[in-house]
Amino acid sequence: FVSGLTYDYPEVIRPALQIHHTAKGAVRAAGVYIMIVGDKTYFFTDATVNIDPTAEDLAEIACLAADFARKMEIEPRVAFLSFSNFGSTPHSLSDKVRKAVELTRKRCNFVMDGEMQADTAVVNEIADERYPFSEVRDANVLVFPSLESANIAYKLLARLGNAKAIGPILLGMGAPVQVIQTGDEVNDIVEMAAIAVMDAMNHK
Repeated sequence: FVSGLTYDYPEVIRPALQIHHTAKGAVRAAGVYIMIVGDKTYFFTDATVNIDPTAEDLAEIACLAADFARKMEIEPRVAFLSFSNFGSTPHSLSDKVRKAVELTRKRCNFVMDGEMQADTAVVNEIADERYPFSEVRDANVLVFPSLESANIAYKLLARLGNAKAIGPILLGMGAPVQVIQTGDEVNDIVEMAAIAVMDAMNHK
């Protein structure tokens, strides 16, 4: 099911969750954008579903996004983003992200670290010089602390950085349901239809 050309996100996602619920083993659904920047591919999550995720929510979102990256045959290197680097700025918001890392390590198996600033996550030299203990270099799955930060980041990168954005791709849904954006062009719809087909194959 692909919908959304003339609807807002909630009008598509809400009834889909009411009817099909989340996938087996998933407590929450989440959204991810594939961001293609030059010859690199990144996964931005969650820019679609969870407005103010808890640490537990972030852990699930990270696992869903990392699993999706593997389905795309990309080995995930997951960075949990914040305004703080590894406790440099103590605050309840950065504490939430740090807790999410701890929870994720207990439930999923992939390279991850955080909390860290966005440039620390994607610029190897910063991590090498300042945070050599970090497990992550050149992160390709970026877990944002809130929907607003993820949404702002992907839109700015697409509009000002000329990145290719594919999404929003729904993860953790109980059925192959995908949402397109209001006013999407034909190519965008075709891309999301292809994602929905892949999703349907995985549900089988």
